[in-house]
Amino acid sequence: MRAATLIRRYDRFAACACGVSELARSFTPTGVNQLWVADITYIRLRTEFVYMAVLLDAFSRKVIGWTLESELAVQALRMALLERRPPAGLVHHSDRGIQYAGHVYTDLLRQHDVRISMSRKGNPYDNAACESFMKTLKYEEVYRNDYRDMDDAAQCLAEFVNRVYNKARLHSALGYVPPDEFETRAGDAA
Repeated sequence: MRAATLIRRYDRFAACACGVSELARSFTPTGVNQLWVADITYIRLRTEFVYMAVLLDAFSRKVIGWTLESELAVQALRMALLERRPPAGLVHHSDRGIQYAGHVYTDLLRQHDVRISMSRKGNPYDNAACESFMKTLKYEEVYRNDYRDMDDAAQCLAEFVNRVYNKARLHSALGYVPPDEFETRAGDAA
């Protein structure tokens, strides 16, 4: 079977698996747990590469789920669902990767009444908030370290996400406050 045919079939599968696409493109969240964005990147260890899956709350840009585990995307989603317990109607946005279009992932989203949105074909800008986090992660943490192994990487990444990015790193889009403080202020104003 030709590659072009396989790609067309996968594109149809991704579109059908989610049932809804591009919801996030014109959606501006006004509070937490309205829009989550997801992505995956690779992390270099001394002897291998591992992958990291991340979920961000688009309102505050807070990392709400992440993992280096083998069931990457599903584990990050479970972490975020357990931590946040979002209300029905949350929009989950990702690229068109198989990890996000697969039945295990989409079934988990549907079990929690989450609306599924995927980027337009070939358009990375639809997932810009998560792509921006990945760039920050790489430049401020990953490229500055030489992780010995998976445990070392997990410990350093947890420190970066929980203590630096979510609690201390200032964001111009958030009025120059960190994500945790932005969410606290938004909750106080509500």
